[in-house]
Amino acid sequence: MVPDVTLPCFTGGEKVALRSVRGPAVINLWASWCGPCRQELPVMQQLADKAAGKVAVVGVDTGDGREAGASFAAAKGVTFPTLFDPDKKLLNAVSKINLPVTIFVDAAGTAYVNILPLDAAKLTDMVREHAGVAVAL
Repeated sequence: MVPDVTLPCFTGGEKVALRSVRGPAVINLWASWCGPCRQELPVMQQLADKAAGKVAVVGVDTGDGREAGASFAAAKGVTFPTLFDPDKKLLNAVSKINLPVTIFVDAAGTAYVNILPLDAAKLTDMVREHAGVAVAL
């Protein structure tokens, strides 16, 4: 199950309870200062583009400054919904210390936490295995 953490939208507005995110979904925790995130984030955007309507993709800018996160996301062409977690609440809730972290949620709400950076092939495999959706990246 996804941790019971509520975070604000990156651009302001309403807060989002992560438990309310219905699967199949992919929740990706990233930061502008994270080297592996720099390679992984464009792959997450690819997933968001190709899986629209089949898999929800949500980003969580983690332990970052808002300006740095916004600049990084813009440079990477990120358009999927992103939450802001400067205090690392979600990262701590899944008992992890390093980024990137990706949480896969299937239609039944079962969550699987991945702690290694993902390339297109690995992300494709994990979305099929842990979210129950076939997407070609």
